[in-house]
Amino acid sequence: MIMPRGQPLLLPVNPVFMAASLVVALAFNMLPLGRVAWMPDLVMLTLVFWCVHQPLRVGMGIAFVLGLCMDVHQSALLGQHALAYTVLSYAAIAMHRRLLWFSLSSQALQVLPLFAIGHAVELLVRMVSGGIFPGLAVVLSPLFEAALWPLASIVLLAPQRRPPDRDQNRPL
Repeated sequence: MIMPRGQPLLLPVNPVFMAASLVVALAFNMLPLGRVAWMPDLVMLTLVFWCVHQPLRVGMGIAFVLGLCMDVHQSALLGQHALAYTVLSYAAIAMHRRLLWFSLSSQALQVLPLFAIGHAVELLVRMVSGGIFPGLAVVLSPLFEAALWPLASIVLLAPQRRPPDRDQNRPL
């Protein structure tokens, strides 16, 4: 892939690091912090990040499995999070080539509708199955996830960054 002008080349991503970041996000979502509607879903954030940056390694299958884990943990309708994460994964893979050309702040604005769609699918399944409406605070969660996008990009791309090249004769 041709990188935008002025961006350094990245090293290949370590698959163990990808899996570990998804597991850490899942573990953080499972912390007993008192799940409130406005709290950002870190699995959703990490999943979208890896679907954008590594669409051949992280896809809808992994999204479905992570969604089932969240459904079992939250005692939600089985498939509620799985459907939302799968739709979100599909949308992120569909726009991954375009998204990488933007700056981090512009990327955050571009992924905001993705997070809103993911939460809307989750809320729609919950409401159709007879659940209660969590309130208007559910609107804040996609905003917080989009605000965390630049930080997640910096942290999750840090192991791939090359050290500064000290050799002036070496082209790459």
